[in-house]
Amino acid sequence: MGLVVIRYHAENLRIVAAYGPGALSVSPRIGHIHVTVDDAPWHGADASGEPLIIQSLPAGPHKVWIGLADPTHRVLDSKTVNFVVPAHPDHQH
Repeated sequence: MGLVVIRYHAENLRIVAAYGPGALSVSPRIGHIHVTVDDAPWHGADASGEPLIIQSLPAGPHKVWIGLADPTHRVLDSKTVNFVVPAHPDHQH
């Protein structure tokens, strides 16, 4: 299927959709994640707090970079997840 589900957890930071300098003073701290797939020149942002679901990946090795960001998009911490999407065997009837 070319589908990966990545669960993540942030400690000491609540994942919410609040952005801008004014949100820096919220307590407890809030933020969101930035996501880059396979070193793409762009990234997505997510504030749902739900697992990441990435689909339509071709067979082969992939990597997903996840950056924990504050409301001004400054990355506080990051991790890279490496995985392989197996080749799908042809179905012959």
